[in-house]
Amino acid sequence: MKTKTLLVILGPTGVGKTELSLQIAEHFGSPIISADSRQIYRDIPICTAAATPAQQARVRHYFVGTHALDEKFSAAQFEIETMSLLERLFTELDTVVMTGGSMMYIDAVVKGIDDMPDVDPYIRASVREQYEISGLEPLLAQLCLLDPDYYARVDKRNTQRVIHGVEMCLSTGRPFSSFHTGARKERPFRIVQIGLQRERQELYGRIDKRVQQMLDDGLEAEARRVFPMRHLNSLNTVGMKEMFMYFEGQYTLEQAQERICHNTHIYSKKQMTWFKRDKEIHWFDPSQTNEILSFAGNM
Repeated sequence: MKTKTLLVILGPTGVGKTELSLQIAEHFGSPIISADSRQIYRDIPICTAAATPAQQARVRHYFVGTHALDEKFSAAQFEIETMSLLERLFTELDTVVMTGGSMMYIDAVVKGIDDMPDVDPYIRASVREQYEISGLEPLLAQLCLLDPDYYARVDKRNTQRVIHGVEMCLSTGRPFSSFHTGARKERPFRIVQIGLQRERQELYGRIDKRVQQMLDDGLEAEARRVFPMRHLNSLNTVGMKEMFMYFEGQYTLEQAQERICHNTHIYSKKQMTWFKRDKEIHWFDPSQTNEILSFAGNM
């Protein structure tokens, strides 16, 4: 399958991946594989800016609205399922388009994820109980002692990653970071990564307009429907967290909107920092559709 090509269109939230990926997919007659850790969930399409029914009618999408909010899904699962899907798609297609902004999901397919042992169920239950009783801070302190390297780089606001780090340390008797070899997996197809970028203020302006559009489209009603499930990790995302704080009286609606915009700006910077480390990404302005098609075809 080395003549087959996975064309990855990536970039920060709000940069314009959706429309460009539709045009590119239509050109190649390809479906779109969504590499987005929140768009896989049903019931929150406005918050996640998931492909609309009209967009999905133009091009078939995979991993959009496929899972219930209480289903757990990881980058490792995404790697396994996407590799299986690509094997099927490449029997009929020479080029397949994947697009998204979830850094770990993209890396899972492009580079592969280290194989990890299973966590002991008893330890998992014990750590979860500790979190329910005492919160995240004691687990962060424990993680700092068990695995200072992982502690130094983990997002300390990401509850699931902190908990999983502690679980792995206790279950294996080894630092969680010791399983991260960084070895890249060979893929039986060519990978071309196209990065989309805009000037920062232009990107921020697009983000702010999109947040307003989300509210106009019914974000508040969508958030109220899932508010009783706010403890789920699938809802631990920008847009939902701020709306929940509005419902709880911590923000006015205007303040919630401002915080969604601000936190999305921060997330977009984090995405670009991550992507810019990968020297195999070729960068374009989203308006350069013809140049991207030419580049992809000549690679």
